[in-house]
Amino acid sequence: MTINLDNKYDVILDAREDRCPMPLLKAKMALSKMAVGERLCLTACDAGSLKDIPQYVALVGFSLLSKCEDNDVYTFVIQKS
Repeated sequence: MTINLDNKYDVILDAREDRCPMPLLKAKMALSKMAVGERLCLTACDAGSLKDIPQYVALVGFSLLSKCEDNDVYTFVIQKS
């Protein structure tokens, strides 16, 4: 996990080397430390993330600001609410 200095995201989490369920678990851990209104940018290569991340975000009531796929790399921007 890194803190982003360009202010577009508050936290950037690179989980491209991780397999299920680690991208989701790392996202949960990062979000638990973040303040309401902050944004997390998560990148992952595990295809399960395409289902797991949006379901978790909806379950806890956070906002999925964007989700994109590029060459088997999935990027999610989540705002904690």
